[in-house]
Amino acid sequence: MKIEKIEFTCSSPSMKFCPKEDIPEFAFIGRSNVGKSSLINMLAAHKGLAKVSGTPGKTRLLNHFRVVSAIARESGSRIADPGTTAWFLVDLPGYGFAKLSKTAREKFEGLIQLYLQNRENLALTFLLIDSRLEPQKIDLEFMNWLGDNEVAFVILFTKTDKLSKTQLSANIASYQKALSVTWAELPLIIPTSAETKSGREEVLDTIGNVLKEISAED
Repeated sequence: MKIEKIEFTCSSPSMKFCPKEDIPEFAFIGRSNVGKSSLINMLAAHKGLAKVSGTPGKTRLLNHFRVVSAIARESGSRIADPGTTAWFLVDLPGYGFAKLSKTAREKFEGLIQLYLQNRENLALTFLLIDSRLEPQKIDLEFMNWLGDNEVAFVILFTKTDKLSKTQLSANIASYQKALSVTWAELPLIIPTSAETKSGREEVLDTIGNVLKEISAED
């Protein structure tokens, strides 16, 4: 799948302000300082699309970016010529930012949960995990919450350029082992790097496959 056009649409403090356009949405979320803005900019091939800040926890709204992509459409058992498909990339507030007040944390957590549980056109959520860290309790708890609420998600390991292949494999294996305690079938895992652009095609192809499935159902 190839992104033809992407532009910022709006920042919403609550669900009622989200775009009314009925097109699929793909949400990106992770713990504060996981490198979410850098990854979104890498996927979009647009350095200034999502604001990158040295201060964790700056994203506190639901940020929608409208994307137009070239994607092969299904026509019966044959793939038709590529057409264009519109969808929203949604940059969600990060979780686990300790410096926020308890009231502010609860507000953002409530906003995230309402969106993930109630946004009808949410097609898939990408959960970003810092590949350099051992399995974190807060991330595992959030994954289990997604599972309990039947929110489909893919794990994106970020900052993989900071590790050797051996270290990365070991860290991914640690997460798989931790998840296997409560998960019968593990979520898809895609290693990524905003620096080297690794994982970009895999993420976009994952989105493209979901869009084709949605198109086939219509």
